[in-house]
Amino acid sequence: MRRALPVVLGGLLLFGFQAPLAAPAFAGTRPLARNVILVIGDGMGLSQLTSGLVAAGGALAVESFPVVGLAKTFSSDRLVTDSAAAATAMACGVKTRNGAIGVDARGGRVASLVELARQRGLKTGLVVTSSITHATPAAFYAHQSSRKNEEAIATDLLASGLDLFIGGGRRFFDRRCDGVDLLAGLETAGYELVTDPRGLAAAKGARLAGLVADEDLPTITEGRGSYLPDAVTLALARLPGPKGFFLMAEGSQIDYGAHDQDAPRTAAEVVDLDQVVARALAFARSDQRTLVVVTADHETGGFALTAGSLEKSTVDAKFATKDHSATMVPVFAFGPGAATFAGIYENTGIFDRIRSALGL
Repeated sequence: MRRALPVVLGGLLLFGFQAPLAAPAFAGTRPLARNVILVIGDGMGLSQLTSGLVAAGGALAVESFPVVGLAKTFSSDRLVTDSAAAATAMACGVKTRNGAIGVDARGGRVASLVELARQRGLKTGLVVTSSITHATPAAFYAHQSSRKNEEAIATDLLASGLDLFIGGGRRFFDRRCDGVDLLAGLETAGYELVTDPRGLAAAKGARLAGLVADEDLPTITEGRGSYLPDAVTLALARLPGPKGFFLMAEGSQIDYGAHDQDAPRTAAEVVDLDQVVARALAFARSDQRTLVVVTADHETGGFALTAGSLEKSTVDAKFATKDHSATMVPVFAFGPGAATFAGIYENTGIFDRIRSALGL
């Protein structure tokens, strides 16, 4: 039986049978899709998805995707990744060390899908239930040696050129150690600033900065309501343009539920994210030029379903850890370019395939 041995490449320890390969040469160089919607369930492995399916009564919107793949989540220095390294792999196409944001394993800045899309004139947006400076969204616009540098990440956001972002994290903009008021900076940069989720629908400005919580939004079980699917619907109404768009939406708190070993909350967060998936699919089916990709940065909790009831919409679950695990995560794809997402590949392959589909 062949053993999985660590591979040393350029002094970096990379886990697996081989080091990550260069971007695959997909057939054709012209764009396949005009728009991409990337939906990330933070910490959402197959067991988390299954728990959501049971909680939803036996069916999820994600089941209708025609293409399914698996992504390997290892970072450059750990078998078990964190969100920063995993998001950087998907956003920037490179393996990096745990904790790093938008830089390679040696600290060099790497371009993200948001930056590449903006260079081609596409509109760009991020919608999350965490702080907008949290590891996953940050990897799409920031370049920092540590995910803990959230004030610096907020400064990077101001310079990012994003057309729309909605999430928490306001305190990293207006109550900073350096005393700088980045909220004023956002307004000077032409953003319409919204600080209450109830005000999002009324926003009329060309660029929208939705900082709708001091840090994270409430959990779904604490009454967050339809904030996430509604915010994504708002983004899908504002972002379309003549050159297309890239939107990343994250169900950030699936991960939180699993870290807390709270199976019902984890399942409820999955169901909430599936409402986002349903709306993204409806948009893509109508538009016919939009690629939708649904995946996770990693699995959290070593979540195992040991019993339950479809009739009662409940599961019995056990957790192997309060941290992340090294298991592969699912990738679902629908729309132009979806066929390339079949198979098993590194999480950097998600970047490669989206970049190819958009012709970036």
